[in-house]
Amino acid sequence: MTADVRLPLGYDLRRHVEIDSTNEEARRLANAGEPGPVWIVTERQTAGRGRRGRTWVSPAGNLMCTLLLRPACSPAKAGELSFVAGLALHDATSALVSADVAAKVALKWPNDLLIDGKKASGILLESESDGKADVAWLAIGIGLNLAHHPEDTPYPATCLKAQTGDAPSIEDALTALAVAFEHWFAVWQAPEGFAAVRQAWLERARGLGETITVRLSNEVLEGIFEGIAPEGALQLRLGGGTVRLISAGDVFFGSGGGTG
Repeated sequence: MTADVRLPLGYDLRRHVEIDSTNEEARRLANAGEPGPVWIVTERQTAGRGRRGRTWVSPAGNLMCTLLLRPACSPAKAGELSFVAGLALHDATSALVSADVAAKVALKWPNDLLIDGKKASGILLESESDGKADVAWLAIGIGLNLAHHPEDTPYPATCLKAQTGDAPSIEDALTALAVAFEHWFAVWQAPEGFAAVRQAWLERARGLGETITVRLSNEVLEGIFEGIAPEGALQLRLGGGTVRLISAGDVFFGSGGGTG
């Protein structure tokens, strides 16, 4: 990485050629006293990971980054920043592609970005308690497939190059992401807070009002994706009419869980 990354005022940047994981680096920096906010970006990861302990494939040419924050809030409140990151990813990606491709960009609960129904990005939040009621620090790990995407995934994946014929630079992608995140972070901090973020996220969501399948650790549910509850849980209307709140799970569109 040699080009400039243009971050909003007040944000620092740490660049690496190779590292185990940008989230692990955020943990090390936080434990060493780094106040943040700081973006950590690398060209290659040797131990990238995704949600629920999965491996995140990290080839050179894709965006692999983490934002280290100290939001001074409860773990539940900090979890809302997953939706802030999702909005930032959506808006940044839309700005990096043509208008026809941008029209195919959507969000999938809880933290995936889709292009034409295929996964192009993921988000992983990790934090540590301050021993009281708040998080001591929060790491928002983001991977965006710019030049490459995996083939052997439970549901289709894609990258920006596959969609547009060209891959944006890591610097341009991180700049767009950082600018968009700062915008939605300010919305989250404003009086309407998560309510405004939640509404904006739903406007970009795929599958709202449609049948989805949700795979949990011990059961599979099918129902209508009704929306997102005020605390961020997915609202699933089951066949009997009851609404089940889902706090963690894998969402697939349609009945039977055929596509993710």
